[in-house]
Amino acid sequence: MRIAVVSDIHGNRTAFQAVLADLRRMAPDLIPHGGDLADGGPGPAEIVDQIRDHGWPGVLGNVDEMLFNPAALITPLAAVEQIAAATRETLGETRLAWLGGPPMIQTHDALALIHASPETCWRSPAFEASDTELEKVYQPLGKPVAVYAHIHRPFIRAVARMTVVNTGSVSLSFDGDPRAAYLLLDGVQPEIRRVEYDVNKEIQAIRDRKMPFADWLAKILESATFHMPA
Repeated sequence: MRIAVVSDIHGNRTAFQAVLADLRRMAPDLIPHGGDLADGGPGPAEIVDQIRDHGWPGVLGNVDEMLFNPAALITPLAAVEQIAAATRETLGETRLAWLGGPPMIQTHDALALIHASPETCWRSPAFEASDTELEKVYQPLGKPVAVYAHIHRPFIRAVARMTVVNTGSVSLSFDGDPRAAYLLLDGVQPEIRRVEYDVNKEIQAIRDRKMPFADWLAKILESATFHMPA
């Protein structure tokens, strides 16, 4: 069974359309999503509607939780709060309720999927985590392949008794590569797919929508690294 995992789209319609085109070429049997679908880009409603129409199963992301439950935000920043408020207004109550519906964990064949870690969608091992930490966090899921997202930096790591994979992110990459990323899993063999898209087109869409902190979002998209808002 071939499974693609698409995560951290963050309202980026341009990147998402490029990923969909690549998915049509790869033709996986199943496409679950890893959460963080809507906030941080100019197309939150369009992304939610498309994923609902595709019928993709998914897991709860921390940004999804923050949107339908503002009290869930554990480290308030003015930029994050203002962008989230604009996103909520665009989404409306029905879409917000749908965002809050997925479970924390999905399992499919050899795969266990979560957004961050089994206990919380807000904290996960970092990119630099040791094999010991990865095994401690994800071995209890009981599958040979554990997949998470959240950190926007893809990797594939073989640890003692399993493989741990980070999907990377469709949008707002933090690994220096501005291309969209997603996971393609063929049985137990993982591959990170990188897909080029028109970053400048997406930045212009952010500015056209007059999103709060548009310059901050543009800087992250262009550099593919995280920066604190000015």
